[in-house]
Amino acid sequence: MFKNNIFKYLFCQVGVTLLIFSNSFADTQRPQPEEGFGRQESQLSVGRSIMVATAHPIASKVGFDILKKGGTAADAAIAIQLALNVVEPQSSGIGGGAFALYWNASEKTLKSYDGREIAPESATADLFLDEDGMKRKFWDVVPGGLSVGVPGTLALLEKLHLNFGSIAWKELFNPAIDLAANGFPVSSRLVKSIKRARLKKLKFFDDTQNIFFKKDGSEYSAGEIIRNKELAQTFKIISQQGSKAFYNGVIGDQIVRTVQSSRVNPGLMEESDLERYKVKERTPVCLPYRDYKICGMGPPSSGGLTVGLILGILENSQLKGIGRGVEGMHLFIEASKLAYADRNLYIADSDFVTVPSQGLMDKAYLKERFTKITRTPIEQAEPGTPPGSEELLRQLHRHKESAGTTHFSVVDSYGNSLSLTSTIETGFGSRLIAGGFLLNNEMTDFAFVPKKNDGLIANRVEGGKRPRSSMSPTIVLKNNKPYLILGSPGGSRIISYVAKTIISVLDWGMDAQSAINSGHVVNRNGVTEIEEASDALGFKKGLSQLGHQIKVRNLNSGIQMIQINDDGTLVGAADPRREGLVIGD
Repeated sequence: MFKNNIFKYLFCQVGVTLLIFSNSFADTQRPQPEEGFGRQESQLSVGRSIMVATAHPIASKVGFDILKKGGTAADAAIAIQLALNVVEPQSSGIGGGAFALYWNASEKTLKSYDGREIAPESATADLFLDEDGMKRKFWDVVPGGLSVGVPGTLALLEKLHLNFGSIAWKELFNPAIDLAANGFPVSSRLVKSIKRARLKKLKFFDDTQNIFFKKDGSEYSAGEIIRNKELAQTFKIISQQGSKAFYNGVIGDQIVRTVQSSRVNPGLMEESDLERYKVKERTPVCLPYRDYKICGMGPPSSGGLTVGLILGILENSQLKGIGRGVEGMHLFIEASKLAYADRNLYIADSDFVTVPSQGLMDKAYLKERFTKITRTPIEQAEPGTPPGSEELLRQLHRHKESAGTTHFSVVDSYGNSLSLTSTIETGFGSRLIAGGFLLNNEMTDFAFVPKKNDGLIANRVEGGKRPRSSMSPTIVLKNNKPYLILGSPGGSRIISYVAKTIISVLDWGMDAQSAINSGHVVNRNGVTEIEEASDALGFKKGLSQLGHQIKVRNLNSGIQMIQINDDGTLVGAADPRREGLVIGD
């Protein structure tokens, strides 16, 4: 029954208040959305009590149905993530890791959960060095078991269910099991992702090709049906036995065998590494910003602190009065440079290295950083010396971070809110399949070299350590209640995408959809990137005249956002750059 309704619900939502509209820019044309699944140029959903915004229409419908049954945001999150594992396998799944923020309405508290992958205990700082002690190339180490960290997404989902779930664990697996067993229509985005991954060494692994290519080796076309019966069976086992089947059972055994026996880059993971895995509840990173509080994930994510740094620096400006023009973008670019400079030096897994989090959020420090911004662009910002960092001996770590990630936002009928970003690192992760799901290549988020100029890099490989991430699930509080729930995929650019969207709403007065649609301007402490075919191209000439080095490129975010108005109405928006959908009621 579920499969028979796949196409129907994409175009007809009975009992759902769903407004989809078109929006064009005055001077430039937005990139055309990819074909398939009823994608629209822009979309907005308005609801009264429940809402989901995910990266795929099928996952949105799955989560919405759970909420309609009286499920909590945690229940919906579990069903959504499992469905995404099936229909958006290149981006996330139980073979990867995740971060989640959860607003508990009954207690009026914000919780944050770290389900990030962990390095095997036997991993050492020279993991990605060759026999001569030289750093190996990124794409040479991505495929295979060496890049696989101990997955945390499933443990995080189980933690959410234990703390906040109301619907039986087994029931939450049923939609994903049906999708995997009976098949789903392939989107054009997945078709393109498969094509790109094949060029990036996907062809090494037969088990992976057996799922994502036809029996004759040809590629699927958009709208054709893909089935993954092995994943359906994996989900059935987990639905009955819980995460112990994954971390201390038959599925875990399969993961370890797959990692260790990889024909390319065999890995180090042991069964004991899976058995030791724990989700960590951490204190959210919250920074006052004007009349709001911006809350995100702390280390090992760099997202919460770096988004906070950008906004904290800019709070010293009159950004609202300046508006979204060349001058406003200049300030955003320069604040981003300063924030990324601090990120690259200080932030890593705080269980292994000291991170001066409080110092980075110190108002006096942020004001001092703001004084570094002048009319002339900084060529490359130097990190500052926040309180608590004076004795830290570090070296900068600028590193490739890929965008195989997804984000979704949920509000339930009880007033609970969830912002969750999950990943398997690059598109298709390590290219290894175990139990029908892709295994991550998250180990490549560590620094490939442990030290530089005789100084240790904070994000160096260490056994049991969690690699630094840029995932930035965010909840903005207004009057100590959730106001914006958002996040995005996009590798290290996630931080810029999220910060820009927040500023667009809070300072520049944009509605949720316009804030997401507006063209990206990104600077990670180097060249300024401007989104091609977007309204941001209008800033190119003025920024160039100020002295900014500009590169126009595709900046493919996937922002999913829900706004909770003072009267309790919900306004959701999905990024038209991908195939997401918002559904509210």
